[in-house]
Amino acid sequence: MERKKLQIGNVTLENNLVLAPMAGVTDLAFRLLCKEQGCGLLYTEMVSAKAIQYKNKNTFALLEIDPKEHPVVLQLFGSDPEIMSETVKQLEEGPYDIFDINMGCPVPKVVNNQEGSALMKNPKLAEKIVSAMVKAVKKPITVKIRKGFSRESVNAVEMAKILEGAGAAAVAIHGRTREEYYSGKADWEIIRQIKEAVSIPVIGNGDIVSPEAVEEMVKRTGCDAVMIGRGARGNPWIFKQIMEYRETGHYQKKPSALQVRDMVLKHAKWQLDYKGEYIGIREMRKHVAWYTAGYPYSATLRNKVNEIENIKELEALMDEFVKTAEGKEDI
Repeated sequence: MERKKLQIGNVTLENNLVLAPMAGVTDLAFRLLCKEQGCGLLYTEMVSAKAIQYKNKNTFALLEIDPKEHPVVLQLFGSDPEIMSETVKQLEEGPYDIFDINMGCPVPKVVNNQEGSALMKNPKLAEKIVSAMVKAVKKPITVKIRKGFSRESVNAVEMAKILEGAGAAAVAIHGRTREEYYSGKADWEIIRQIKEAVSIPVIGNGDIVSPEAVEEMVKRTGCDAVMIGRGARGNPWIFKQIMEYRETGHYQKKPSALQVRDMVLKHAKWQLDYKGEYIGIREMRKHVAWYTAGYPYSATLRNKVNEIENIKELEALMDEFVKTAEGKEDI
């Protein structure tokens, strides 16, 4: 069955699969891998609007986009409507298709600044931020929210209506409160309620770790798109698996050790091109742990990967991983 292409403002997506913004994960190299595997919409790591205004040099690396990424969303966080609107105005000519506002980040240093999921407690301010940004630029403004701040203040449906009224072009909803962080089970029912309450596209997020989960979420909630976060860490194949499952009803459940090695080395090459060897190799360590989880001797490999200093050592370690996973020798 052919699916209608999803439209967010004036942006058309090839499919309804979305890579969630994840700090320290969804950098340029990782986004390109997910794009290559068939992801329909990529989100950058979240970027502080204040840091952009103050010209913080570490922030500029986060703003880099490759032409192959489109359509791509730049996710911003902040709580000052003026700074947020000035920032998108300043970046409108940049290579971003959509600007997103983070109203879901649960991290204390963000929340304590009244940013991220703290905005779930302040719908009036959230409305002002969206409204100011919508007036400032022609590109679509979207918002990522949570179920609520705590169990006592579940207000995602009310919040989604307010954001739609302020001009948001779409809303992504993670089915957990800030209080829950990433624990327990995501509440998909709240996604269904939001879908019924607003007419803008709704992107469902939470506990998407397999193609079956994607189809189940769409069936149960009616959401327009599905956002994949932790299910994509060490697993950019998930997007290809979902597309295969939709087309054929089956998919390769686990990549071979050889496929894992090749993906790790491709990821590392792009990471090093982008960030240089010293930073790139160190950033690859956590990715290698995610890629190899669940394979034989992965715990030993995780210890060894923390000692690697360069690409040659990583290549040797991944060759060792393939031999071990195929049962040819101990790591």
